[in-house]
Formats: sequence, C-alpha cells, structure tokens
Amino acid sequence: MTETGNKTDKDNSIGVVETQYYTYAGPGKEHNLESGEKLGPITLAYETYGKLNKEKTNAILALHALSGDAHAAGVHRDQDNVGWWDDMIGPGKAFDTNRYFVICSNVIGGCKGSTGPSSINPVTGKPYALDFPFITIADMVHAQRHLIDFLGIDKLLCVTGGSMGGMQVLQWVASYPERVRSAIPIATALKHSPQQIAFNEVVRQSIMADPAWREGNYYEYGQPEKGLAVARMIGHITFMSDQSMEEKFSRRLKTGRFSFGFDADFEVEGYLHYRGANFVKRFDANSYLYITKAIDYFDLSGGRLIPGGKAIDTRFLIISFKSDWLYPSYQSQEIVRLLKRKRVDATYCELSTTYGHDAFLIEVEEQTTLIKHFLDKTFNGYLVVSDHGI
Repeated sequence: MTETGNKTDKDNSIGVVETQYYTYAGPGKEHNLESGEKLGPITLAYETYGKLNKEKTNAILALHALSGDAHAAGVHRDQDNVGWWDDMIGPGKAFDTNRYFVICSNVIGGCKGSTGPSSINPVTGKPYALDFPFITIADMVHAQRHLIDFLGIDKLLCVTGGSMGGMQVLQWVASYPERVRSAIPIATALKHSPQQIAFNEVVRQSIMADPAWREGNYYEYGQPEKGLAVARMIGHITFMSDQSMEEKFSRRLKTGRFSFGFDADFEVEGYLHYRGANFVKRFDANSYLYITKAIDYFDLSGGRLIPGGKAIDTRFLIISFKSDWLYPSYQSQEIVRLLKRKRVDATYCELSTTYGHDAFLIEVEEQTTLIKHFLDKTFNGYLVVSDHGI
C-alpha cells in the first residue's frame, strides 16, 4: 500500500480525529493463536468516524493493507497526516459518515499502536522482537472481533478493504459469517500465488541481510534502514503498472545528464529512494517480516471460505483493476466463481485504470459510484429486515 498525499478537501473531510486504544486478553486470559502460541495482553489501536445509530446497524469495518494503520481518514490534531483512505471515508464520500459509522483498527503484528514485535513483552520488559509469536490473517480478524464486541456491535453492515485488507474481509466472512451483512474485498486474492510469495521472500531477505537487523534485536540500536528501504522499494515497483511508470517517470533524468556513476540518475530511481527513506521513519522492520509472512500463509481457497453445506446471507461486491499485476483480476474472478458456486449474492466489477495495484487508493470516482450504490441497497434492505423483525 502506498502513502497518500498531504492534501484534503476541507469541505467534506472528517476533520480532526483521535486514535483510541482497546486492550484485552490480560494475564491468565491470553489469546490463542493459530500457531498454537498464546499472546496477551493485546492492545488494538483504532479510530472511528461518524456515529453509531441507536439500532447499531450502520457499522462498517475498514481494513488496512500491509503497511497501513488505524488512521484511515481525517487528520490528527496539530498534524497534516491525512488518513490512508481519506478520499473514500467522510461526509458524502463512498463510505458516507453522515450515514455510516466507520471503524478502522491497526492489525496485531503491526507497529502503529497495536501489539506487535516492537511492543514490550510483559515477561522480559523488553520489546518482543523475534519472541513475538507468528500471527495469521485469521488472528488479526479474531482480534478485531474482540474490538467489535467491545463496541457493542452484533452485526457489521459491511467489512471492506484492499490488498491485505481484502484478505481480512474474506477471513471475516469465513470466521464470522453471521456477523457480516455485506463484504467489499478490493484488489485481493483467496491465496498468494508462488510469484506473490516470491516477492515477499525477497523483501524479507533484504531486511534480514542488513547487518543492522541483528537477528531482530535492533531496538536499542536503530532500524535496519538499508534493508527495510530496499524492501519498500521492491514493494513500490509492484504497486505501479508499466504504463503508470511510463506516464509518471518515463526515462527522464534528474539532472538532465548521466552521472557515469551509481547515483540515482533517473527520476524513477529517485522516487524509489525517496519512498524507501521515508518508510523507515514510520514502520518497524520486524512488523514487515511478520505481516508479509501472515499474508503468505493466508489461504481460503477450495472449501475454506464457505465450507460445504454451509449457507451464508452475506452480500459481496468484488472489485479489481485491469492494470494490477500484483493482484491480477483473475484472482478476484476466482473469488467470484467460488461465491457463485455457493449461490452467494456476488457482484463483480473490473475497473479500467493505468494505476496498477495502487488504484484501490487512487481511483476514487468509479469506486465511489459502485460502493455507494451497493451500500444503499444493502442498508435499505437491512432496515426492511429489521423492521419486520426477521
């Protein structure tokens, strides 16, 4: 996932928001993970936008991608850090906060307020580092379910997200179908292909090859900046398409001439260096390792999403992008085919764009039209069902 810009439309912006924190699984009540390990206490950082209605039927859970966090919309006080999906969440936007109550939490394993490798291990009094247990997408979703329980919400109107966020959407349906009225997975997959796993392994190796990584025990010394920066540079190459790179950079030189050295001569090189250098300031290297591993482990293919004989009433809107080669459209189509075989209400839209995987953060207008219509129909149907007491 890429970072968003630093500009926002003040007329339909959420405005100033505050990150909140919820902690559960205290001593003696540790959370059981898929690996068989236990974790606790667990803190989740989260933000909310809009108001929860009296019936608690208008809640939408927005789920972030690999390097995202709980800050999905608005800005923090005295800062200019616009949320990663600010173009989509707010008054009159796709996820209209005049009508819906939107929640976003940072995943466990992360480094932006939720419990992860950089958190203090209560046993040692030091950061967990590699003592942090391996986590999965299902573990992330189970933690989110605790937050939704804490907020008093029995059933979510919608779960939505792109990339890894889309995987969490699918996992919510697999784990808690009775608690999800509708789902919007965007630019995602039922499981990683060998190529996708290969990219993540190269990313991990670039971090672990940096001597500053120190087998994960670098917190007293500073980040493995070179390795993490290279990891992020690799990621940004996969987020864009060949056409979007041509349009944005072509073969333009930074200074108008070759250096005849190993400096960043081309604008695209400078862009990657800039992205890498910025990323190490805001993200933990160990979290990157753990989360990419969780993504690789994810697999809801076959009968795992909807087990045989099980019926669900969750409505789906699946969105993909033609130029996305990181999560190509055929992977979204696999989701659609699986749902159709199970007679699930599923709508699929492939949007034409040159932005590649980044499109789920950039292609606002078309996504907004699709999502608004889908949510209107879902919410209005929900109200009818509620009125009849079904």
